[in-house]
Amino acid sequence: MGKKIYLLDSTLRDGAQAEGISFSVEDKLKIVKALDALGVSYVEAGNPGSNPKDLEFFKKVKDMKLENTKLTAFGSTRRCKIKAEEDKNIQSLVSSGADTVTIFGKTWDFHVTDIINTTLEENLNMIRDTVEYLKSLGKEVIFDAEHFFDGYKNNPNYAISALQAANDAGASCIVLCDTNGGCFPDEVYKITKEVCEKFDTNIGIHCHDDCSMAAANTFMAVKAGAVHIQGTFTGFGERCGNTSLVSVIGCLQAKKGYECIPQENVKNLTRYARKISEIANFTLSSREPFVGSSAFAHKGGMHIDGVCKSPKSFEHIEPSLVGNERRFLTSEVSGRSTILSMIHKIEPSIEKKSPETDMVISKLKELEYNGYQFEGADGSFELLVRKTLGKYKPFFELVNFKIIGEQPYNDGQSASALIKIIVDGKTEITAAEGKGPVNALDKALRKALEVFYPSLSSVHLMDYKVRVLDGKTATASMVRVLIESGDGSDSWTTVGVSADIIEASWIALVDSMEYKLIKDIENKFRAYL
Repeated sequence: MGKKIYLLDSTLRDGAQAEGISFSVEDKLKIVKALDALGVSYVEAGNPGSNPKDLEFFKKVKDMKLENTKLTAFGSTRRCKIKAEEDKNIQSLVSSGADTVTIFGKTWDFHVTDIINTTLEENLNMIRDTVEYLKSLGKEVIFDAEHFFDGYKNNPNYAISALQAANDAGASCIVLCDTNGGCFPDEVYKITKEVCEKFDTNIGIHCHDDCSMAAANTFMAVKAGAVHIQGTFTGFGERCGNTSLVSVIGCLQAKKGYECIPQENVKNLTRYARKISEIANFTLSSREPFVGSSAFAHKGGMHIDGVCKSPKSFEHIEPSLVGNERRFLTSEVSGRSTILSMIHKIEPSIEKKSPETDMVISKLKELEYNGYQFEGADGSFELLVRKTLGKYKPFFELVNFKIIGEQPYNDGQSASALIKIIVDGKTEITAAEGKGPVNALDKALRKALEVFYPSLSSVHLMDYKVRVLDGKTATASMVRVLIESGDGSDSWTTVGVSADIIEASWIALVDSMEYKLIKDIENKFRAYL
C-alpha cells in the first residue's frame, strides 16, 4: 500500500447539522459501530457540551469496544478571559471520556474582532491555553483551524500565527478548514503546500461543498502534503454538505494506491454507504460516485456494447472493487445484448439467438406498451425474466385483501387493511393500520409473510412514486407505481401498472417481497458453496 491517510468521519457532528437529519442515540451508536468495522481512523462523535443527547451518547459509547476507530469529542477553544480548566464546555470534553479531542479555533482576524469580539492576541492565547490544558491531561488534540483559507487570504501572517499557537501547544494534527466552502482547488493546493512547508506536524484538510469542489479541494490538499482528511461518509452536512469520504476512499485508495482504510474493507464500501444512509434515514443518491445504483449503470447501446466487449471502455474502475455492480438499463428499445446480459444472471446458457431471448424481448415490449417501465425497476425485470424462463415459483397465494378508509384519522392512521394469504397450504389472516391505504396494505402483507419468512422484517419502503399515464381519462387513467425497497444493506425497485392505484401498488409490493426472498435463497446458496 501507498502513503497512509488518516480519515476523520464527522457524520455524527457535521453530518447531524444537515437539513432533515436527526440522529437518536441508538442511531449514533450504530453508525460508530459501522465506521469502526470499516476501519475509519477517527469518528467525531459530537459536542458533549452542546446538548443532552450527546452527553447520553458519550456515556453509552464507553461500553462499546472499538477495534479500529478512535472516538473524538468536538468543541471550541476556551472562552475569552477565562481559564481553560474553568470553562464548562472544556470540562464537558474532558468528562466525555474520549482520549482524542478536536478543538476548533478562529484563524480569520475578521471573525476574532467582529464575531467573537475579542483581541487578536487573546484569540491566540485561547488556542494555546486550550490545547496545552488538554495535552496536560493526556489527550490527543486535533486542532481545526476554522475559516483558515479565508483568513489566510485576508491576513496570512495572523492565520499562520494561529496555527503556530496550536502547534507550539502540542496539537498532534492541524486541520485547515474551508469552512465557507468557497475556495478553488488551485488556492487550496498553493496554501496547503505553504503550510506543510512551515510545519513538521501532520496537516489535515476539512472542506465544504458550497461550490461543488469539496472532493477536488481535498485531493489537491493531499497532493500538497496533507495526510489527515475530515468529511462525512456520504457527504451530507451543513448547507451543501462536506467532503464525501466514500469519494475519498474510492479515488485515493481504489484508484491512486493510498491507504485510507484496511485494503480488505474497500470492497465493503457500497454496503456501508447504504447502511449508514439507512440509519440516517437519508436517501443515498443513485448518482453517488462509486456506491450509487447508477454509478455503473449503462443505457446507451454503444456504451453497453463497449462494456460487454471490454468493461474499461466505459468504466473507470471495476465495480466489484468497491462492492458495487454493473447494471444495464432495460427498456423496449434496448439492444438484444442488453437483454441477454440480464438473462445471463439467471440462465447463462441462453444465447442471443435462442428462442428464450425472443420470448423475453416480446414480453418486455408487450408490458411496456401497456405502461410498464423497467429501466428503473430492476427487481421487477428480474422477476419478469424468471417467469418467462419458467424459473419462478410464487412464495404465497393471495386469497383476498380488503382496504378500509377511516375518517376522522385515528392517531394519524387513515386506513386499515385485512389480508388473507396461503403459504404451503397454511392460511394466515392479518390486519394492520397505516397512513393511507398503501401503507396499511404494505404493513398487513409484511406482517402476514413474516410468519413464514422472518427475513422480511428488515425490509421497508424507501420511496414510493406514482405517475398518471393518460391524464385525458382523469380518475380512470392508468397509473404506474414505482416502489424502492431496502433491507439495510441493499436496495431494489419494483413496478406495477393498473387503472386502480391500489392494484398497481399491490403488484409492486408483491414483486418487492418476492425479489427479497429470491435474493435470500441465492445468498444462502453462495454461502453454502
